[in-house]
Amino acid sequence: MAIKLKKQLLTLLFLCSGFIAQAQFNNEAIFNRIRPVDSLSKSLHFNFYNFNYVRNYEYSDKFHDGYTLYGTQLEPQLVYYAHPNLAIIVGAYLRKDFGDNGLHDAQPLFSLKYHKRNLTLVFGALEGNIQHNYIEPIYNFERKITTPVEYGTQLLIERKKFKLDSWIAWQKMIYKGDAKKEEIVGGLITESTLLQTANWKLTIPAQFLAYHQGGQIDVLKEIPLSTLFNGATGIKLHKQIGLNVKEVFSDNYIAIYKDFSPTKVRAYQDGFGLWLNTGIRTKWGDLVASYWKGNNFITIKGMPLYQSVSETLYDQGFTQSSRNILAIRYIYQKALLPNLYLDFRFEPHFDLNNSAKNLQFNHSLFLTYKEDFKLF
Repeated sequence: MAIKLKKQLLTLLFLCSGFIAQAQFNNEAIFNRIRPVDSLSKSLHFNFYNFNYVRNYEYSDKFHDGYTLYGTQLEPQLVYYAHPNLAIIVGAYLRKDFGDNGLHDAQPLFSLKYHKRNLTLVFGALEGNIQHNYIEPIYNFERKITTPVEYGTQLLIERKKFKLDSWIAWQKMIYKGDAKKEEIVGGLITESTLLQTANWKLTIPAQFLAYHQGGQIDVLKEIPLSTLFNGATGIKLHKQIGLNVKEVFSDNYIAIYKDFSPTKVRAYQDGFGLWLNTGIRTKWGDLVASYWKGNNFITIKGMPLYQSVSETLYDQGFTQSSRNILAIRYIYQKALLPNLYLDFRFEPHFDLNNSAKNLQFNHSLFLTYKEDFKLF
């Protein structure tokens, strides 16, 4: 026990020393943000967004299934800039998985966006999913592929030294007499800058995610109410270098889980985790070392690898109180052409609690094309 504890402490010291890299990669090229603009008032535009993906998990453990996601997403949208501060958007989301007949998913997209100075209000399809910028133990990057559309209300504040994303999404609507429960999810993400010079930046992030399953007009009264909470806060340190080595930077968080349900049915009612990272950004790509130390942690929408209760096909319900994951991750991003972006990722990890099946990995390839065309 003493030797095991010593190894964990040495790992923590190694990851906390020096300059520490951000917990997740820069996903800006994958985002598709549409905002009102002063110069576009009373004009109609066509916004075209295409996200192509290959994400393969070479996993064989009890916490994350091994599988491949391979296909393309389209989001054609008409954008009417009704006012310098208002945009009305109508379109569609289409997902085609290669190797499967027909469309895997098709949904309408509607949203109204009000934007003035540093504030944006969204009603309808949110600027959500990975655009919320949660850490991976709280929000899984894969949801960009599997469940990218969120409907609800969102308030965004983007100032030089303070950022806020407050949102609520209605995941499952119920009507009187339905044989299902309503589901609501929402969260708050902030980042405050404490220190900023020409080369240094120190910020304090905070984020939480809440989930509620319930309702009063369904017929499933035997199913108890469920309310879950994930939260995280920490410290981020960035150091600009320049030339071939662009930056060294850090995201370090402590994450928590809490079950506020009136009737406790889960294996754990509360837990926590440490999410520590170290790395470097260069002209040849980004290299990040990440360490997760979790204890009784259950995630609402995060990557299953990091939690203490399994959701895999053949080991669902299996529990392991302590989780120790060490990952070495590489990403290469490049604009191949105007509006066309390449993103390649290779992410091996070591399960420090399982020496028999230690090294496993996932890798991804994304091609994103996005362009805006003025119609009238």
